[in-house]
Amino acid sequence: MSYLETIAPDQAPEEVAAMYRRQRAHYGFLPNYARVFSHRPEVMSRWAALQATIRRPMAPRRFELVTLAAARALGNTYCALAHAQALSGLLGRAAALAVARGEEAGLSEAERAMMAFAAKVARRAQAVTAEDIAALREHGLGDDEIFDIVAVVAARAFFTRILDGLGVQADAAFRDFPAELIESLSVGRPIASEA
Repeated sequence: MSYLETIAPDQAPEEVAAMYRRQRAHYGFLPNYARVFSHRPEVMSRWAALQATIRRPMAPRRFELVTLAAARALGNTYCALAHAQALSGLLGRAAALAVARGEEAGLSEAERAMMAFAAKVARRAQAVTAEDIAALREHGLGDDEIFDIVAVVAARAFFTRILDGLGVQADAAFRDFPAELIESLSVGRPIASEA
């Protein structure tokens, strides 16, 4: 699950217990990532607020495509699987699986360009050039939308570095995903073997 000893739900102080309850209500179980925030629930709260602020101006499809591209590039299995699942709800299972495999069918040229750009920012932001920005503008993206893409990637980098730096594995529930999806998106730590 993680390298940290986390606070058990039955021993959690109220702020941690409240965070655990919110996570359980949303997912139906307590995700592994939430457990590591048990030592600093205020960080989880601030990150969630930042994430919501960054996400607000973006269409859900764009947000999920950019986040999936960033998670893959950052080598985080947990986020790659979670956002492929969210993308599946928007595009359908077959289309989301195709995107997860790196197939471009069903995506617009602008979407392919922004996913490639998001991956570049995630891997090596200092290698981004004015030409990269100009190429996105040629696909019709405004500077505010380009900012949003970079902000999504930066937020994902923060979150994945916490998870990976503490050894957090994706929840065992992801083992129920199609094998092809797991294979395509296992880009980092393995899925946990037990809940």
